[in-house]
Amino acid sequence: MVKGAAYSGAVDPTPTQASPHRDYYQGSVVMRRSRVPGSTTDQRLLDSRGSADWVHTDPWRVMRIQSEFVTGFGALAELGPAVSVFGSARTKPHDPVYELGCRVGAALVDAGYAVITGGGPGAMEAANKGALDAGGTSVGLGIELPFEAGLNEFVDLGVNFRYFFARKTMFVKYAQGFIVLPGGFGTLDELFEAVTLVQTQKVTSFPIVLLGRDYWGGLLDWLRDTAAARGTISTGDLDLLTLTDDVDEAVGTIIAADASARRSSTPSPPAGTSE
Repeated sequence: MVKGAAYSGAVDPTPTQASPHRDYYQGSVVMRRSRVPGSTTDQRLLDSRGSADWVHTDPWRVMRIQSEFVTGFGALAELGPAVSVFGSARTKPHDPVYELGCRVGAALVDAGYAVITGGGPGAMEAANKGALDAGGTSVGLGIELPFEAGLNEFVDLGVNFRYFFARKTMFVKYAQGFIVLPGGFGTLDELFEAVTLVQTQKVTSFPIVLLGRDYWGGLLDWLRDTAAARGTISTGDLDLLTLTDDVDEAVGTIIAADASARRSSTPSPPAGTSE
């Protein structure tokens, strides 16, 4: 096959019609025969008469996904110690779980942590409110959904995402642990993703606390009596979860795991030297 004249990157000045059987390069992608486009990348970029449909194609989405990671990393890089708190968006202000969320947010701030939530209403709002009222940093990582109205009013550092997977990365990367209030499918999704990451050692020293024995006890019973009993999970995997009704115990679990992680990451002095 015959290539066109020498070119750099995706810019090939040779007209497509002149040699339909040549190799056509777009970066590391090679196209031949019917896959050879009728115009160059630069031409399509500069041709304002073209359709705007290209902004919805998968290659463009990759750039948008990349931008979400860059934005999230930039916004949270200097956050400091933080804990992600999850719970139902449907929790009402008069619900005892809402008050529980406020107490969790305040207790985490008192312990020196920023509070990260999904930024929505309900239990998320409660944790943000508790953090803000206690004078701490209240973070909301929102998601584009057809039925939620943006970040709650108690968020003072917010990032909105289009893609769940980019958002989930931020919840784990910038947190020292999870505290999980009663919630629905979204809460369960975050919970089991975190458990999977710890169980597969993708993250280490990452405590996960379930707050509310009445709510979460049945789930743990099923995991123990059905899943573990049938061998689909290890009984040791249940030790990755802490179940409590006590806010102080929940926060204390985070503090203890955080301190242990810090000790294990501190290099030991060389043998024969005094500390």
